[in-house]
Amino acid sequence: MSQTTRPARIGMIVPSSNTCLEPMTYRMLGGREDVTVHSARIPVTRIALDQDSDRQFDTATMLSAAELLATADVDVIAWNGTSGSWLGVDHDRELTESISQHTGIPATTSTLAYLDAFKTLAITTLGLITPYTADVNAAVIACYANLGLRVSGDVHLDLSDNEAFARVRPKELVPGAIALAGGHPDAVVVLCTNVYGAPIVEQVETATGVPLLDSVAVTLWRCLQLAGAAALEPRWGKLLS
Repeated sequence: MSQTTRPARIGMIVPSSNTCLEPMTYRMLGGREDVTVHSARIPVTRIALDQDSDRQFDTATMLSAAELLATADVDVIAWNGTSGSWLGVDHDRELTESISQHTGIPATTSTLAYLDAFKTLAITTLGLITPYTADVNAAVIACYANLGLRVSGDVHLDLSDNEAFARVRPKELVPGAIALAGGHPDAVVVLCTNVYGAPIVEQVETATGVPLLDSVAVTLWRCLQLAGAAALEPRWGKLLS
């Protein structure tokens, strides 16, 4: 069916214990009728730097989910998780190549969407806020450094249970985000697709003048681009509108 006779369709591979990204994605889309979002889940319950955690992001599991999404005739497929930020961007680049080869559909990930945003928006320094443990943050910072990105400051909530991330109330993120903005980075990044960072974007940007890039918003921004759909409203990130 042609793009002129149906909405753009976005396929998302979702961590099984994630309860944030689907409802938040639809809140950001509001009443739009030009795009729909369709999900397939893979088992992800814990974020840590060990083999058991790493195995959750196996390419074969992702491909099975992508193949199911392809049967819905989606226009783009996204791994809507940030694991590439500590496993390394090559992991995500190989994953998207495999998805596209197997399905014939353009693919991205949350990590690669961030890199597209950083390049598009000329971001080289950032403040980092995550729900993760200190060692995961350190791995993310090292990964970014290898890409020429400098983290001017970071905040971590010391959580590892993925389901618990979405229990963090948006207002709990505000002090850390504002403190990081005080270091005058090019942007503040809320890194995790199971954290409600999007609801604080407008508040933090208005208070500090520093752009805030939420993982769910950035992934959706890139998916909309790849699907040929209109951008997000400015309240979800002035740089993404």
